[in-house]
Amino acid sequence: MNSIVSYPARGIGGSSRYRGNCAPQVVADLIDQFHWSELSDYMCGSGTTEDVCNQKGILSHCYDLNRGFDLMSMEIPERNEAIFWHPPYGDMVQYSDNMYRSSDIIEKYGIDPAKSDISRIHDWDEFVRAMNFCCMKQFTSLERGGRMAILMGDMKRKGKLYSMLCDIAKPGTIENIVIKAQHNCMSSGKTYSNRSFIPIVHEYILILRKDSGLYYPVAVTKKCVRDIRDVASASWRDVVADVMDASGRPMALGEIYSRIAGHVRCESNGHWKEKVRQTLQAYPIFKAEKRGVWALQTTVA
Repeated sequence: MNSIVSYPARGIGGSSRYRGNCAPQVVADLIDQFHWSELSDYMCGSGTTEDVCNQKGILSHCYDLNRGFDLMSMEIPERNEAIFWHPPYGDMVQYSDNMYRSSDIIEKYGIDPAKSDISRIHDWDEFVRAMNFCCMKQFTSLERGGRMAILMGDMKRKGKLYSMLCDIAKPGTIENIVIKAQHNCMSSGKTYSNRSFIPIVHEYILILRKDSGLYYPVAVTKKCVRDIRDVASASWRDVVADVMDASGRPMALGEIYSRIAGHVRCESNGHWKEKVRQTLQAYPIFKAEKRGVWALQTTVA
C-alpha cells in the first residue's frame, strides 16, 4: 500500500447501490498491509468489510444501525486489534429512511435508527462533535498496539470546504494519511460556471495507532476568532489595510487611529500613531484622497 491509492474498478463486496459504499480493495489492502487477523466495523453499511474478511479468511465483527447497533449509545463488545471506520460525510447522504427504512429496524431490533443517525445532523459543528465521540469511543476499545483506519472525505457548500480530516479528533499516534482517488464521482460530469471551484476527487484514509494502554495524545481542532490588531506577527501594513478594508470606504486619519487604539500592538508601541502615518505613506496600496483622508486600493473584485 502506498500513500496514494486508486481503484478504478470496484471489487467484490458490499453493495454498489448502497450510497457511500467504499471499494472493497481499501479494506483488503489494509488487511494485507498490517497482517490483521480480525477486524471490526461499527458502521458497516452494506457489509463490505464483512465480505472482504470472509474472502480473506479472517474474523470480522460488523455492526450498523441497520443491524440494530447504535454506536452513539451502546457498548462496543470487542477489545479490538483493528477497526475500519467509514463514517458518513456529514449529511451528504442520509442513511436512515433512505438506504433502509427506520420502521423496519424498529420492528426488528426495537431501536429507532433515526434518533442516532449522525448523517441526519445538518449543523457541521454538531456533526463534528458526534463524529469525534464515535472516533474516541472506538479508539479506546483498541488493545495496545491496535490500529484504527478511518476512510473519510471533505465536502463543499457555498464556496466553503468542510473537512473531516481537519476537524476529526486524532487520538494516539498518527501513523499514516493515505490519499484515495475517487472514481465515477457525481461531480465528474458537471460543468461549473464558477471558475475558482475545485471539485473534490479524493478521500483520505487516516491510520491511528494506540501505542499506550492508559495515556495517549489526542489532537483536536480548536476554532477561535482572532483580531488582526492583536496578532503580534501581523505587519502594520496589514493591520491598517484590514481596518480600512473593513470600513469599505476612504477613512480620515483620526478614524483610523480610533479603530486601532486600545489593541495589543498599541500597548507595545508608544509611538503607534507615528507608525500608522509612516505605514500609510510607505506603501502604494494606500492613496491620499485629500489631506488627512486615505483610501485603500485593492486588486480583488
